[in-house]
Amino acid sequence: MKRIRNTAFLAAAGLLVFHVVQSLNAPVHAAAQNPATPTSTSQAEQRPSAPENPGAKSYAKQCAICHGDQREGILPAFPPLLGIKRQMNDQQITDLIHKGKGRMPGFPKIPDEEVTALLAYLSTAETSAGTTASGGAAAVHSSSLAEAGGGLFQQNCAFCHGRDAQGGETGPDLTQSKLVLGDKNGDQISEVVRNGRPEKKMPAFNFSSQELLSLVAFIRAREVAAASQKGGRRGVEVADLQTGNLAAGKTYFNGAGGCSKCHSPTGDLAGIATRFQGLKLEMRMLYPEDAKSKLTVITRDGKTIEGTLAYRDEWVIGMRDATNTYRSWRIQDIKFKVDSPVDAHVEQFPKYTDADIHNLMAYLQTLR
Repeated sequence: MKRIRNTAFLAAAGLLVFHVVQSLNAPVHAAAQNPATPTSTSQAEQRPSAPENPGAKSYAKQCAICHGDQREGILPAFPPLLGIKRQMNDQQITDLIHKGKGRMPGFPKIPDEEVTALLAYLSTAETSAGTTASGGAAAVHSSSLAEAGGGLFQQNCAFCHGRDAQGGETGPDLTQSKLVLGDKNGDQISEVVRNGRPEKKMPAFNFSSQELLSLVAFIRAREVAAASQKGGRRGVEVADLQTGNLAAGKTYFNGAGGCSKCHSPTGDLAGIATRFQGLKLEMRMLYPEDAKSKLTVITRDGKTIEGTLAYRDEWVIGMRDATNTYRSWRIQDIKFKVDSPVDAHVEQFPKYTDADIHNLMAYLQTLR
């Protein structure tokens, strides 16, 4: 069982490193690239440049650094924007641009005409980037239907569910999904794709019937490929993490573990074992990646502003204030304090014993 505990520990530590790297290295804006300068006036006259697409120019300046030069995305951190109109309408995209969301900062000062041009650019025909982004995944399918679905999957689903449908940063492994395994004709998969799952933050997608067929074919192909991998198991099963002592886990929760200082079994943790099972529950216990950090900013004129940390790099820090408005400052212009509840979990990493992990898991699995 020590190996299982170490696996979960390494996974949680990996998540920590990933988020720290992202927060330190992701700049807010990309610098616009200057076109090559002609070597002479005569060359410029002989080779007149094509009219510049204002939407493409705006994309290169504001979006490409995170979402890729060809809208192909940079997985697992930033989703593709190819096919974004299948998920969101113009107003929703405009609101997202102005207000931001998650690790994406808002751009409230972009002129309306630039937003209009950017929307037009995002509506242009999809390039080959969406299909090439699948890399080696498409090579494992034999049917053209599955290959077509592979392109759609990489553009719209891989950000959450991984390139091979075996799970990603936020989405579950579809090759082991109960819904996928139990859906013989693809109707249930199609229904979920069409309607989304708002309670799990999965958006709805506007696919045609033929596109849904190809998407189901791709998921089926990945299911078959995953099942053919050597070894009967590809991860930690729930039963592997049900070996602890419940009473000892409850004592640790309320005592040495310090869990009860921030958490309540009848409050924020009520029903947690229904929402998370097995390794996902253990990883959340070790490092809750979506925990919100509180940010307090003191401006040069002495004004104190509080909110939820939304963005941070070497130069800029941003928050969502009490009205959910995105606000940001240059770090050199302010004083600030970040109160991160995750820090208490990180501090426990060197203190946990195998028994602590399994006992605490035994207790958490009773909170339904």
